[in-house]
Amino acid sequence: MLTHQLADRAPQSPAAPDIVCLSHLRWDFVFQRPHHLLSRAARRHRVFYVEEPVTGDGAPRLAMHATPEGIHVVVPHLPGDCTGAAADAALTALLDALLTSQGCRHYLLWYYTPMALGFTRHLRPLATIYDVMDELSLFRFAPPALLEREAELYARADVVFTGGRSLYEAKRHRHPNVHLFPSSVDARHFARARGVLPEPVDQQAVPRPRIGFFGVIDERMDTALVAAVADARPDWQLVLLGPVVKIAPADLPQRPNLHYLGGRPYAELPAYAAHWQVAMMPWARNEATRFISPTKTPEYLAAGLPVVSTGVTDVVRTYADQGLVRIADDAAGFVAAIEAALAEPAAARMAWLARADAFLARDSWDRTWARMRAELLAVLGGPDARPVVTWPVRERRGAPGVATAASPEAAP
Repeated sequence: MLTHQLADRAPQSPAAPDIVCLSHLRWDFVFQRPHHLLSRAARRHRVFYVEEPVTGDGAPRLAMHATPEGIHVVVPHLPGDCTGAAADAALTALLDALLTSQGCRHYLLWYYTPMALGFTRHLRPLATIYDVMDELSLFRFAPPALLEREAELYARADVVFTGGRSLYEAKRHRHPNVHLFPSSVDARHFARARGVLPEPVDQQAVPRPRIGFFGVIDERMDTALVAAVADARPDWQLVLLGPVVKIAPADLPQRPNLHYLGGRPYAELPAYAAHWQVAMMPWARNEATRFISPTKTPEYLAAGLPVVSTGVTDVVRTYADQGLVRIADDAAGFVAAIEAALAEPAAARMAWLARADAFLARDSWDRTWARMRAELLAVLGGPDARPVVTWPVRERRGAPGVATAASPEAAP
């Protein structure tokens, strides 16, 4: 059962196949890599963003809504007792009904979670894309079957994208067509923080100096380090924006100068950052941060904020080695690095900002999507592909018995 009918696809190119994205992230959670990429894809394609199911009462059904970016967010609802193989069977039926009702005959499957193979492996897309944004198997509460399903997804994928250099190095030997597309930035959006923006109401009463963080607060944050910095400098105010997940809020350190303001929309982040003096990334050094390439690093730089981070590999190699981010791994070092940032002379600060802007000018989410699209075109047959009566079904690694044909129907 579909609880919302989509508008016609007039805004999308009639030659562009649909994109069906299978994600472990809620679209309305935190605006991050999938949001940036798929919002740009939606300028040409119809994009269905299929979230993990929510459980409750009633029969299996799909709820859908359209976002301002043109994404059709699909939320499966399953009964609370529908788990395991029964859940996969129900999701298979729901997804098949979605594709039929929306006329999705020619589509790409775009995976962020290998767990979705449980209800999608029967499908025959034009191409399969695996965009690896994290090493999910190392996260807290990772499903036991995740590694097995990821191996299957590598066998089925036509192209693999990775969200950071460490991930690329870990994955490049697992598939013959792996490409590095690290975290990018909408520099114009965050550069607004360099101008005069109204102070958000919930931050107005917080004294200065402010050391800020925005993002998900989970097992990747070194909460002991945050507490130690707060204790060492009670005159500093540590402002943390973002939802708390996989950590009980009661377990977060509480201090008079620690301010947890909760999640905020992407559009509002520059207004908060405009009134910070330093940005911090207090990552824990654990398995969950081994491969991260934080999107917020270039966002902080675009906002004109000096950045202090613990030494996760991609931050060190991409930013610190170029003198754009200060690195410290213990409380004393973190405090010293923040003190240095606060005390930096104006001339040195301007020189740093010029280097940061030169670095940021090399890339953008628009350019990243354009390069990804070029890889998709290569998979599908090149930029001059034209519609034909039916799209050929090519042999898929890991899917024996599927016929092979030669020419593609349409370009992405």
